[in-house]
Amino acid sequence: MKTYNVGIIGATGMVGQRFALLLSDHPWFKITALAASGRSAGKTYLEAVKPRWAMKDPIPDNLKDLKVFDATADIDKICSLVDFVFCAVDMKKPDILALEEAYAKHECPVVSNNSANRFTPDVPMVIPELNPEHIDIIPAQRKRLGTKRGFIAVKSNCSLQSYVPALFPLDSKFGVDKCLVCTYQAISGAGKTFERWPEILDNVIPYIGGEEEKSEREPLKIWGKIEGDHIALADEPKFTAQCLRVPVSDGHMAAVFVSFKSKPSKEQILEVWKNFSGVPQELNLPHAPKQFLNYFEQDDMPQTKLNRNLEGGMAVSIGRLREDSQYDYKFVCLSHNTLRGAAGGGVLLAELLCAKGYMD
Repeated sequence: MKTYNVGIIGATGMVGQRFALLLSDHPWFKITALAASGRSAGKTYLEAVKPRWAMKDPIPDNLKDLKVFDATADIDKICSLVDFVFCAVDMKKPDILALEEAYAKHECPVVSNNSANRFTPDVPMVIPELNPEHIDIIPAQRKRLGTKRGFIAVKSNCSLQSYVPALFPLDSKFGVDKCLVCTYQAISGAGKTFERWPEILDNVIPYIGGEEEKSEREPLKIWGKIEGDHIALADEPKFTAQCLRVPVSDGHMAAVFVSFKSKPSKEQILEVWKNFSGVPQELNLPHAPKQFLNYFEQDDMPQTKLNRNLEGGMAVSIGRLREDSQYDYKFVCLSHNTLRGAAGGGVLLAELLCAKGYMD
């Protein structure tokens, strides 16, 4: 695989920091541009990010002296330095829509962690193991944008990354009818640390703005199909969700209740999970977990602290599968929200796009 020059737009935020760590020694990608708001522009990355560095690993040495660009004012310069960008900005939705489209129209592909374009009809929203074929909508998007190389691709919301991968392969065999999910989400999903958010200690907050709507609606795009120049949303499965913020640094857990059109046995479900893999595994992409779905037999597993970093934080952990009195089955699942759920999922999506020739 060739080497691609890449930029991080929103490099000083928590997800941007995670992108910096993942990309600093990536075998295919070399960081050649970092960008943030005008407040950070002109500073070195060390100067801009050190006061708010939230990662356990240190700032990569090869990035410390890179000058930070203004994400909006310096688009021409940034695009001249990179083959594509990762976008993880903290802006209002209309501003994100305008910014990502501006990069795409500068013939610079955008791999976005933001939610703004997730329901743009010709923008693929991809979990690479589940719906990689959705990237085939990109030629239609390029036609709309009037570009040859430029396009936007997004990853789904972080809270979906535990339960949707567990359900998706079951649907093709048994037909998922309806699902109730309760998510217990880490504070890093809000861009917080315990030092910055002491109020969360010894506390649970039963509301995360917009999260339940995303958790119920976004799976229908992942289950959707390309129809002409857009991705048509699926009508089912039916999802209902409740999302809570809990005092955990990293890792989103979900309690899932599911009914099927054709109820499988417990053994059949476990067999599907054990054997499931996708295009990233077939292509041996650098950030693809070897075993995507991992089931734990112990009653008290998975646990956030013990299992969130499984396979570099890119695998999904599942446990406590049992029959339910109201639904067919219930289980719990766990994923790392800033790795599989955010920056890591974005990097894996970029690897897929490169392997399929969309970045050339």
